[in-house]
Amino acid sequence: MAADADAPFGTIRDAAVAVDDGRIVFVGAAADLPGPPEDLADEITALDGHWLLPGLIDCHTHLVFAGNRSDEFDRRLAGESYADIARAGGGIMATVRATRDAGENTLFELARDRLLPFLAEGVTTVEVKSGYGLETETEKTMLRVARRLGDDLPVRVRTTFLGAHTLPPEYADDRDGYLDLVCDGMLPAAAKDGLVDAVDAFCEGIAFSPDEVERLFKRARSLDLPVKLHAEQLSNLGGAALAAQYGALSADHLEYLDEAGARTMGKAGTVAVLLPGAFYFLSETKVPPIETLRRFGVPMAVASDANPGSSPVGSLLLMLNMACTLFALTPEEALAGVTRNAATALGLGREIGTLEIGKAADFAVYDIDSPVDLAYAIGSNPCRRTFVNGI
Repeated sequence: MAADADAPFGTIRDAAVAVDDGRIVFVGAAADLPGPPEDLADEITALDGHWLLPGLIDCHTHLVFAGNRSDEFDRRLAGESYADIARAGGGIMATVRATRDAGENTLFELARDRLLPFLAEGVTTVEVKSGYGLETETEKTMLRVARRLGDDLPVRVRTTFLGAHTLPPEYADDRDGYLDLVCDGMLPAAAKDGLVDAVDAFCEGIAFSPDEVERLFKRARSLDLPVKLHAEQLSNLGGAALAAQYGALSADHLEYLDEAGARTMGKAGTVAVLLPGAFYFLSETKVPPIETLRRFGVPMAVASDANPGSSPVGSLLLMLNMACTLFALTPEEALAGVTRNAATALGLGREIGTLEIGKAADFAVYDIDSPVDLAYAIGSNPCRRTFVNGI
């Protein structure tokens, strides 16, 4: 039995969930259990009237990096744009330099410290991208660190190869040469080592063109890897439509998405990942076309985009509030954006994201009056417990 689809948030009151071997085997009203709980289970956990929700999912992060870019924050406050700073050698490349200089253990400790506040809020799954190495060994190191996070902490980790994040200075006059390295060197090497769950790129005037991205997508397809794309953040290059044509799991940012792109995403089932932290931090004014996404039935996920340059965010719950206040999502849409739709954006819709029989027993327990409270309150953390695979 699943939640009541007609009730707000699919609510079941006075509910029970049963878990066996890490999987949900019953979810519904406690009165519908086939007998007294003490006769059915080896272990019973009473949650004292708290809300039990699917574990939260942050489906777009850049948690593995070294360095700090607060100086760029100061420069942007003085009037420089994100693109201007990037063209002057700052931006992503500033983080690349620091990340290349850091060792694997240092990167792991830094990423672990960044991840812990998310876990404390009820996050049970997180996506982590590479993209601050831009050469083979550092890209692989970042992906290994992401895997270690999942091994050492109670969290599911999905890794995304983002070698096509920006053009490194050593290839400033050889774009084709760098794409050769990405497509024929970095990606196959990382995939061979089992480090890649998906492939991403940054499709933008300060990064890579749609033609260049398509070359990467074709290589990913040859390796049987799903794709996703940073698209339409600063301009409309048609990246979202291109991603959807390749069956992308998601297209992310989307402030400049047009109707044609949204229509193509809707037909393909490509998830729109909204990143209100970056929108806020960069003082953007162009809001993603939420009504257009709704009209074409595009699932909307919400994520932190946690990164040092455009979204130095340490709270997924804050993103719920921003998604509602800045992008006009309803609280129910926002919560679906960090559960059901976020799972779909990672290719895990059959595994996690909702409380259903057969899915993994990933839960978060909240001391709240209503799920609306998660989007309403700013800076509070009502999470009391989390379970991953029932543990």
